[in-house]
Amino acid sequence: MPEHPLPPAPEEDRTLSPYTGYTRAHWEATGDRLLAAALRYATPGHALLDLPGPPSQSGVRSDGLEGFARTFLLAAFRTAGASGKDPHGFLERYTAGLARGTRMPGRDDAESWPEIGHHGIQGQPMVESASVALALRLTAPWTWDTLPAADQDRVEQWLRGALRHTPAPNNWYLFPLTVAGFLESVGRGDAETRGAIDRALGLLDGWYQGQGWYSDGDGRSFDHYNGWALHFYPLLHAHLAGDRALLDRLGPRLREFLDGFALLFDANGAPIHHGRSLTYRFAAVTAVALGALTGETPLDPGVTRRILSGGLRHFVDRGAPTADGLLGLGWYGPHEATLQRYSGPGSPYWASKGFLSLLIPAGDPVWTATEERAPVEGADRVLALPAPGLLVQTTGGDGLARLHNHGSYKLDSRAPEPEPEPEPERAPGNPLYARLAYSTRTGPTSAANAADNHVALSARGLRSARVRIHPLGAGRDWLASWHRPVFPAGGPVLPSARIESLTLARGRLELRVHRTVGVPVGTPVHQSGWAVAVPPGTVPEGDQGAEVRLDGPEVTSQLVGLYGWETSCVVRTPQGTAFGPWALVPELTGVVGAGEEGAVFVGLASLTGEGGAAAPLAGQVVGVEVSGLVVAVRWGGGACTVVDFGGEGLSVTGETG
Repeated sequence: MPEHPLPPAPEEDRTLSPYTGYTRAHWEATGDRLLAAALRYATPGHALLDLPGPPSQSGVRSDGLEGFARTFLLAAFRTAGASGKDPHGFLERYTAGLARGTRMPGRDDAESWPEIGHHGIQGQPMVESASVALALRLTAPWTWDTLPAADQDRVEQWLRGALRHTPAPNNWYLFPLTVAGFLESVGRGDAETRGAIDRALGLLDGWYQGQGWYSDGDGRSFDHYNGWALHFYPLLHAHLAGDRALLDRLGPRLREFLDGFALLFDANGAPIHHGRSLTYRFAAVTAVALGALTGETPLDPGVTRRILSGGLRHFVDRGAPTADGLLGLGWYGPHEATLQRYSGPGSPYWASKGFLSLLIPAGDPVWTATEERAPVEGADRVLALPAPGLLVQTTGGDGLARLHNHGSYKLDSRAPEPEPEPEPERAPGNPLYARLAYSTRTGPTSAANAADNHVALSARGLRSARVRIHPLGAGRDWLASWHRPVFPAGGPVLPSARIESLTLARGRLELRVHRTVGVPVGTPVHQSGWAVAVPPGTVPEGDQGAEVRLDGPEVTSQLVGLYGWETSCVVRTPQGTAFGPWALVPELTGVVGAGEEGAVFVGLASLTGEGGAAAPLAGQVVGVEVSGLVVAVRWGGGACTVVDFGGEGLSVTGETG
């Protein structure tokens, strides 16, 4: 099949898009270039895309299917959004691959697709079946309808494997829903397809926690899957099926979700760096596009495009895709700590979901209205989301977003997606979930290095992890939680110990208050701040016992102890973060003193993009008084915040913001 010359990159349009310069044409050109680069690695019959890179735990053949399915989804958004126009012949190749891959599934040859199995037993093809089915649903007139009846039957039989095997107990149940939705759309529905749809929607209702947030299965796992999976699949199915009742049921949840989620995109376009599968990158904008497509959004059209195009351009400008046009494993460039064991060379192409935006018609105000500033660029905001246990903090002066975590956790980063729950007393802390805070300009340090934004006990040369996070209280601008500190194998077991933690946001400032309960007297306690990617040899400001300040290329991290902390230092993290290969972390250390009710520690942290203009933290708080379990913090402007860990439960009173 002949290659087609690709158009040059469009010129920026700073009149229509004063913030990003991007228009719909930039989305189309980027999609074309991604597809052209990836399709160079197709097998002769086009059934698999064997992209370069280390294989996932599922193996090379499954990875080849993954490359096919996820890029097929991109081709589907691209051509369906253009009403079937396909000048580069992308769909012709995918249609040929469909027929070839399903001719003899499971056969060990150069083209056959693996059969769909149960989660944990050849289950990864079930994930990819959803992309294949959705792509077929969007492009049926140009793909499915052109297949001979015998090929259609074979494709259907392969897809039905998703309906007949057991998914993982989380968003995976939406993959059979998506397969069933396609089969029903082409007149091949039956009791099996209806059952898959009803089952998934029932589970979805059970996972809904409020404020627009779903947990990814039972428990409290909240991250980007809420947008690019849990809202995406069922609501897009309802939209494509014209199911008004289902749209009315699910749409308001998406609208409420976007009201807060829109704050989690930096002025530079970056999404919040939190949770697993971050190598999907600009898939983070999927829910924003879905809201515009379905009409279930609180965002004005110019704001919607600002977030969409900002998210795409952020990664295009920072080396993803790479010089050869591929989306590699990592964040900007390669970054092993960003990945999970299920990540293979084709995995990053779930970024294709962001191209859902191309289903929004070209004449829609999302594409024709003048681009507006992002929500993060307005006034400073603090938004408490008690349902998922997340506190959003944004500052308009630098356009930076932060997410304070007091409710989301995942138990084992070493296992395949989704993770089975290990014994909690031996579970490691997951850096992508267990930290106290995340931002749009910093990433967590790796599990092998010192932890950023963490509170830990120290015993036998080991530090405790934060694993299960239990919400403790919430207010207008604060959230609190508790966790049981657990140690890796070889460390102590403290069954009665717990650490209660509170974050109160005020402008760029973060008041962090901790109370230890049931912890032996004399136990060291550590509190770390924001990790900053800096060049090796960088000398931080601050001495022992004083405020520590770390100035990086884009951010300044500050941390100072206000009560209970005795010393401060800077810790090296040589594995770096997704934002740089080497990083530093500020840290405070104290010791648990005597007292039946527990010890209290108070600190002040800040992350800002103001650089050298960031004022010292000294003077922001002029006094801290602790009486038993009551902490009174007097701010520099005269306001006072009182945190009370006693009584019926945690309470915060006074002027908090």
